[in-house]
Amino acid sequence: MSEMTRPVYLDYNATTPVAPEVMDVMIPYFKEQYGNPSSSHVYGQTAKKGVDLAREQLADLIGADPSELIFTGCATESNNLALFGIAQAAPSNKRHMVTSTVEHPSVMQPCLRLQQEGWEITFVRVDQHGQIDLDALQQSLRPDTALVSIMHANNEIGTIQPIPEISRLTRDRNIPLHIDAAQSIGKLKVNVKDLGVDLLTIAGHKFYAPKGVGALYVRKGIRLRPLTYGADHEQGMRPGTENVILIVGLGEASRLAKQRLASAGSDLIKLRDRLHSLLSESVPGLILNGHPKARLPNTLNVSFPATSARQLLQTIESDVAASLGSACHSEEHAVSGVLSAINATRDQAMGAVRFSLGEPTTAAEISRAAQVIIAGWKLLRRINPRLC
Repeated sequence: MSEMTRPVYLDYNATTPVAPEVMDVMIPYFKEQYGNPSSSHVYGQTAKKGVDLAREQLADLIGADPSELIFTGCATESNNLALFGIAQAAPSNKRHMVTSTVEHPSVMQPCLRLQQEGWEITFVRVDQHGQIDLDALQQSLRPDTALVSIMHANNEIGTIQPIPEISRLTRDRNIPLHIDAAQSIGKLKVNVKDLGVDLLTIAGHKFYAPKGVGALYVRKGIRLRPLTYGADHEQGMRPGTENVILIVGLGEASRLAKQRLASAGSDLIKLRDRLHSLLSESVPGLILNGHPKARLPNTLNVSFPATSARQLLQTIESDVAASLGSACHSEEHAVSGVLSAINATRDQAMGAVRFSLGEPTTAAEISRAAQVIIAGWKLLRRINPRLC
């Protein structure tokens, strides 16, 4: 399939391709450097050096100490370890957590599970752009609050939360703050000290590392209980032999992300806004979902008027690959919980498409994609005039 016949990929928030540089550093660990990093011989120690370097590279990217990082299998595992780990370590007089109404299922579902187990969970509302209501958050904090968990940037609409302001509220009350930074790592500057967070979730496959590897930053002094038990790998918090191949890939992706961060953001904004401009010129009534400014540089979520987003994506699927929203529940026919939380109308929610750009996206691809999307929308309008 040639570059001109392949669909334009605009679903980087779902996953990214593995960067060539990342693949290059991984290959030796498939072949010659196959030791167990817990072994004392030269093969094991070579593997351990690879893991140690990756930990340093990731720590450098987020401004942490390497000892504060726990490698996991994915962001979902990291989120579960943060929430259940805090819950199990919390004293009996702290049985309350706070989160928002726009969280990823890997935070929302653990919160609902804890609720079933007798925990009180406060789901703080957001405004029409998807930003958390700071006054409502402040009012929700209590003496028995064990954790506040808020995503850094939304995976569907891209809205960035005011984490430093949230941190000031939690630090004043000595409440740990966890953020899910799966979507922001590699797209925004993420420094755990500047943000003032205590736990932070990382997903490798969102910034050109392979799938199947993630990490959890745990600030020194924060008490967690492990979810699984075994040997003392990853400080006893994630027992089991480390996946060296994927971890070294995550490390290299972290190095690349820091190197590219300064220019990548501005380039993505230009392309994202170009796509928005082209669509707006030809689609009257197009609605932007998400914050107009405090938004991921690569994310454009828009609602097409009088149109089913699912039908639109099916119409253009041979030329453009995009999504309805989160890849974790994009096959469901229900309205997105995120769009419901920002009080989108049902028609607005049913017409919403998420376009997310990445490092390989070109201006030519944006022009081609816009033409295809506009033509697809006009075709559906002709076929279903009653929707107009």
